Amino acid sequence: MELSALITLGVVVAVLATLASTRIAPDVVLMAALAFLAISGILTPGEALSGFSNPGVMTIAVLYVVAAGLKETGAIQWVAHSLLGQPKRLKHAQLRVLLPASGLSAFMNNTTVVAMFIPAVQEWAQRLRLPPSKLLLPLSYAAIIGGTCTLIGTSTNLVVDGLLQTQRGVSLGMFDLAWVGVPLVLVGGAFLYCFADRLLPDRLGVLEQLESAREYSVEVSVEPKGPLPGKTIQEAGLRSLSHGYLADIEREGRLMTAVPPDTQLLAGDILVFIGAPECARELRRIHGLKPATGDVHKLDIAHHNRCLVEAVIGPDFAGLRQTVKQSRFRSRYQAVILSISRAGNRLPGKVGNIKLQVGDTLLMETGQEFVEQYRYRKDFLLVSALNDSTPLNFRKAPWALAILGAMVVSSAVGLLNILEAAFLAGGAMLATRCVTASKARRYVDLTVLIVIAASFSLGAAMNKTGAAAQIAQWLMFADDLSPWLALALVYVMTVMFTELITNNAAAVLMFPIATAVADQLQVNFMPFALAIMFAASASFMTPLGYQTNLMVLGPGGYRFTDYMRLGAPLSLLVAITVVGLVPLVWSF
Repeated sequence: MELSALITLGVVVAVLATLASTRIAPDVVLMAALAFLAISGILTPGEALSGFSNPGVMTIAVLYVVAAGLKETGAIQWVAHSLLGQPKRLKHAQLRVLLPASGLSAFMNNTTVVAMFIPAVQEWAQRLRLPPSKLLLPLSYAAIIGGTCTLIGTSTNLVVDGLLQTQRGVSLGMFDLAWVGVPLVLVGGAFLYCFADRLLPDRLGVLEQLESAREYSVEVSVEPKGPLPGKTIQEAGLRSLSHGYLADIEREGRLMTAVPPDTQLLAGDILVFIGAPECARELRRIHGLKPATGDVHKLDIAHHNRCLVEAVIGPDFAGLRQTVKQSRFRSRYQAVILSISRAGNRLPGKVGNIKLQVGDTLLMETGQEFVEQYRYRKDFLLVSALNDSTPLNFRKAPWALAILGAMVVSSAVGLLNILEAAFLAGGAMLATRCVTASKARRYVDLTVLIVIAASFSLGAAMNKTGAAAQIAQWLMFADDLSPWLALALVYVMTVMFTELITNNAAAVLMFPIATAVADQLQVNFMPFALAIMFAASASFMTPLGYQTNLMVLGPGGYRFTDYMRLGAPLSLLVAITVVGLVPLVWSF
């Protein structure tokens, strides 16, 4: 093997190891790899940057605008509420979730679909007295599987289609994938319908789970010069709060528990309240109380510009597995954590000493611009911001759905290719004011686009240096290897990469290897390319492999083992279906 191929393999291994074992942002890792390949001379600048001009990447960028129009008009929410209905049994409820989620995600971004369904399903489950833990993970899986039915169903499909166009001169139609995707929805949906109820937990009763899902402990202190010193707890109005109750009083280093209502308050008392986030808002309105967290006073934000924000820690949060103090949270985000909830339970002890984890829900005091600044980044999955007080423009929902339908039809009948149809649809969303230009700009996830485009440089280097051909030769452990077995090996390898790194990066890395395997077997490359499309989307075994899996982690009260329990057999079933069907549609 030539030196350039060895260097390329070293870069690929380094990228995989870094993404799997560190919290460095994927776009930083892949851009560093791109820069190295260009500077070392393995790729020319044009080859290294070719991903940024790929039609698949541009199509994904434009579809973000289309998804923005659907979300801002409430079109998805309108359809979801129309389809959910009022079932009385859990099985009927699961069916009402599986069908619309898989159907909608075939034509729009599945992350957007799941984000809109989560609050609807939670409210619906509470009203019908059904456990949301039995519904939310099937919702995520149904959206993932549904996205495999059409070319625009998931970004992975568009990425592989872009590679096929640029490297093989082949372009897929809107519904070409449906020959495998629709049977996959039927098989996967049937499995979820039959076994999700048995395999998923119901750890708490529904009402108890919903009541404790966002419970915090909030500490306030009695101001020495305020009106409260000398008053009893009852006289101060602290026994009649709507959203919380007084649990303890810390006085001169001594903890007083179960305090009676006639206990007198003293200057400097630290009062510990337990309740919902609204409890903190109630306490802020009581004159004579101030936050006991010392860092609140260090915020460089005018008092009238502050607000309380609830946020869930995302996978790209910089201070994971560090204490709040070690993460320099206040100085980094200009926000102070008042309390932390994990898996539906409040965490006791000093906030500054708590180690932060993915899925932790934070109650923070911060500036009003915090929500806009971090709404579209991966540091946090904002809870408060998802329930935006700005009313949705439901009058525009029919316009948004009509634009989506026109895009799908014009591409399906061959009138326009998918990129042209997406450009027109995005422009129509802006022209009809379904979404404003400023909001559309915020919906475009530059991190995802950079990761995808930079990944192309790795694929190009593996092709150019012969590294892909060498890996393909290693996979061919026997001279008379069956194409079916080779296809299965490519599928399994793609799934492994998807669980370790992002699904799009896995597809780009595996594409040159898969086509090299096909070339060495002297068979059609299409079954291998299509297997990559489906395998890169088949992330069911961990909450971190796919964004929608992480989104339901907190609301469903799931643990990592729950994903493996339901996701492992589903992954095996999907693998058998794909490897069995793909060669029948695209023959070797």
